[in-house]
Amino acid sequence: MLVEAYVDQLDTALAAERNGAGRLELCGPGEGGLTPSPELLAAVLATVRIPVHAMTRPRTGDFVYSRAEFAQMRDEVAMIKAAGAAGVVLGISHVDGTLDVARMGELIALARPMRVGVHRAFDRTPDADPALDQLIALGVDVVLAAGHAPTAEEGIGTLARLHRRAAGRTVIMPGGGVRAGNVRRIVSGTGVGEVHARASDPEVFAALCAAVRGIP
Repeated sequence: MLVEAYVDQLDTALAAERNGAGRLELCGPGEGGLTPSPELLAAVLATVRIPVHAMTRPRTGDFVYSRAEFAQMRDEVAMIKAAGAAGVVLGISHVDGTLDVARMGELIALARPMRVGVHRAFDRTPDADPALDQLIALGVDVVLAAGHAPTAEEGIGTLARLHRRAAGRTVIMPGGGVRAGNVRRIVSGTGVGEVHARASDPEVFAALCAAVRGIP
């Protein structure tokens, strides 16, 4: 089992690694996470030894981006790649909530050979199954999801179905309210091999990692 830690500061990134994170999702401060500054990204990459996936997200709110915001995202992907991150996390939607496959494809092509994760823009799509098929066709490596539900625990049934549908072609990674008290239920109910959780409270995150280590 791999635990990915959502972090937005150097000290929480270091604590997450110490407490058992197998990978970091590095974001800049902001509701839901924004693009980290080049300085924060450089500092984290210089300090931790586990893989770092960095977010590209130009603002809070929805995932429907203007032409200027998309140009900014292209620049951010290039910055993240040049810095030496292991991966990038992204997502772009149309007004109706469906995925903007064309523009996501542009960013993914620019990002390679980095790994590519898609954030919870996926959960805002109107229909999870065709959206997952689109991401698989794009070659996305990791899909963060709560199963189109407020939390991963509430979305266990959908997450299990998506995990079966992915069939190893991409990773379904439950996120949203994953804690020490429910991670065993989420993992056993879905069959996944990775989970995602905030690491802003080191003690809470350490307890989660300990609970994950106890899963057979």
